Amino acid sequence: MNVASPGRLLVATTNVGKLREIRDILGGLELTLVTLADHTPIAEPEETGSTFVENARIKALAYAAATGELTVAEDSGLEIDALDGEPGVRSARFNGESYPEKFATIRRMLAERGVDGSTARFVCSLVLARGDQLIWETRGVVEGRLAHPARGDRGFGYDPIFYYPPYGCTLAEVDGDRKAAVSHRGAAFRAFRDYLTGPAGPLGSGATS
Repeated sequence: MNVASPGRLLVATTNVGKLREIRDILGGLELTLVTLADHTPIAEPEETGSTFVENARIKALAYAAATGELTVAEDSGLEIDALDGEPGVRSARFNGESYPEKFATIRRMLAERGVDGSTARFVCSLVLARGDQLIWETRGVVEGRLAHPARGDRGFGYDPIFYYPPYGCTLAEVDGDRKAAVSHRGAAFRAFRDYLTGPAGPLGSGATS
């Protein structure tokens, strides 16, 4: 495909907050972004990986095979050093139905270890697939530390308890543009945008229709 012949890209997530961030970063490309909501219901693949990239590969391949679309999938989460990297790949499925419950669980686990804070990071592994082929992957990371109590009503997920020192606040206390400029997902999808438009990418000068 080339820039004059727009292509399609399936963004394999149903998370509204993630989709908003991804659309902002990929905006302006000659690429039609579609989501899982644009397809008939697809069974979610079992995320059996022990790392973010393993789970991202599982999702990218599963949805690419099910839809026939060029598919990008990501797996991301919070790693807390004082909890040996927990919740890690279990971030979305971590104890509790709501994020306030998850935050309370984290505080309890820290207290059981005799600490009330920790350095932490957000990690995002991103994978692009077509059919049964893995085409490209990258990783984005942002370092910070835990904030208690939770602060801010912007962002989503663990943002209210993730303090980013250069900003002097949590990622839930900044607008979307400032968050994307430093976030793990922002870094991964900016690298992805560069790949798409680069010489080897599907929108690059070396692409063929």
